Amino acid sequence: MLISEFDPWKSKLCTCPKKYSFSPYTGCSHACVYCYISSYIPNPFKSRVKKDLYRRLRREVHKVDTYISMANSSDPYPPEERYNRFTRGCLQIFKENDIRLLILTKSDIVTRDVDLLREMRVAVSFTITTLDDDKAKIIEPNAPAPSRRLSALKKLNREGIPCIVRIDPIIPGFNNEEIEEIVEEIYPYADHVVASTIKPRRDSLKRLEKVINLRDYRLERKEGAFYLPENLRFSLLERVERICREYNLSFATCREGYPFRAESCDGSHLIPS
Repeated sequence: MLISEFDPWKSKLCTCPKKYSFSPYTGCSHACVYCYISSYIPNPFKSRVKKDLYRRLRREVHKVDTYISMANSSDPYPPEERYNRFTRGCLQIFKENDIRLLILTKSDIVTRDVDLLREMRVAVSFTITTLDDDKAKIIEPNAPAPSRRLSALKKLNREGIPCIVRIDPIIPGFNNEEIEEIVEEIYPYADHVVASTIKPRRDSLKRLEKVINLRDYRLERKEGAFYLPENLRFSLLERVERICREYNLSFATCREGYPFRAESCDGSHLIPS
């Protein structure tokens, strides 16, 4: 099955509305150190297009009765997309079928497809963990630099495409001091912010510990992941909420148990209906 109803491990903390998950690729060449997909996807950090992609997508797209989230276990714009253009082909199918779409990405390649996006019911969610291009290389080695993501965010905003920014993950001792600065940088161009603290699984925790010291924090095992203590998580999220209020930005969290008042956690309320 290519399109499936989104179900993040039946988490009691998930606040997502009903939506469908779709990825043109298996695996993700961005190879982010904190990525959880290595716990269930073989060869996780090499993007490869799914078999019979277009035929299967055309066959399944008609079952979507809410919206598609693309993509949750990969990035629809890995480096390979610059030349193979499979995601662009999927966008054309979504456009033909008038599918409401939420694109999740770390890549500026998305701006290549602005001609299609302008004619679709779509919103784009950029993950920005830091504003420092050199720091980003430590934890997101193959992803486009944050400066390029910001340029892409600004371009889509100018084109009238609704945009979301995910400050995800917030990692104490790495990017927590940038929270306010990130929001101040993106607020003129985004309509919604999603914040999430680091939640590594066992394998990604081992990778993280090689580059970031998390041993000073008493991580708590919850729903198959390691969470920061609740008082620390909530204090970080309160900072995001406070600065978002200052700039009149919609704010939500992802699988945190932290109360928020936004119309949706993922920003899907921005997709034109």
